[in-house]
Amino acid sequence: MTTDISNPEPPPASTFTKIVRLLRWHKPAGRLILMLPALWATVAAAKTTSQSPPIDLIIVVILGSLATSAAGCVINDLWDRNIDPQVDRTKSRPLADRSLSIQVGIAVLLVSGLCAFLLSTYLSPLSFGLCFVAVPVIAIYPACKRFFPVPQLVLSIAWGFAVLIPWSAVTGGLDRYAWELWGAVIAWTMGFDTIYAMSDREDDLKVGVNSSALFFGRYVTFAIAIFLILTLGCLVWFGWEIQLSYFYYLSCLTAGIIWVWQCKQLSQTEIPNNFYQKAFGQHVWVGFIILLGMLSSLLGID
Repeated sequence: MTTDISNPEPPPASTFTKIVRLLRWHKPAGRLILMLPALWATVAAAKTTSQSPPIDLIIVVILGSLATSAAGCVINDLWDRNIDPQVDRTKSRPLADRSLSIQVGIAVLLVSGLCAFLLSTYLSPLSFGLCFVAVPVIAIYPACKRFFPVPQLVLSIAWGFAVLIPWSAVTGGLDRYAWELWGAVIAWTMGFDTIYAMSDREDDLKVGVNSSALFFGRYVTFAIAIFLILTLGCLVWFGWEIQLSYFYYLSCLTAGIIWVWQCKQLSQTEIPNNFYQKAFGQHVWVGFIILLGMLSSLLGID
């Protein structure tokens, strides 16, 4: 009797590895795309007050966005643990394939939620209150896929708190500039998450859940283009209002060129399924480019 060792079975994933997958830490794009609007707000708010953002606040914003994103992923997977096995993209998630128990998922949620809470205590009273207002919006988003025709709008509102919380932490309030940046992030989130949802359209129809990609139907690319035009318009107006540098407008121009290319690709008859994930990742790079444009203004680079 001989043993075939040419293709050994991979060792089973550890519980730690499964928790990493539950939190999506193996897919950093989704974590960064929440962190970036928070950093936009932190940097731009500091520019309006003619001061540098405190380093400790930047650390809290980064860690807070990671903790909030982690909690949001677990909440989503707990809601969808019986739906995800029917969707090709999500069927291997730890709660969907039952490699992690519900009890472990709840424990991870409590830990990440506690981390987010402790970080929020560092913030101003207004920012702390906004953190609490954001919680039910984050918690209800996965359920909205069952009854609300455009659940990405609820997700966009949740994303908008990534602007309001750090802005109020820096300035102590919410002025019109904060709401202008908030509007840009709402439109941006609608754009990139509708692109993301396009890859799941067939499975979502089969399972019976809603998405903006299904809601807009054959006009989905046009809708995405409108959202991205609104984003660009809000960002340019915002930059003009708070007198950001020319480098910022160059970053907006770069974003616009990338978005035009994406919409052109999305209008094609045949779209490779991996394009949607690729386009989502490009939005992360766009977020970094815009952040660099804002930083140039804070550093006095014209």
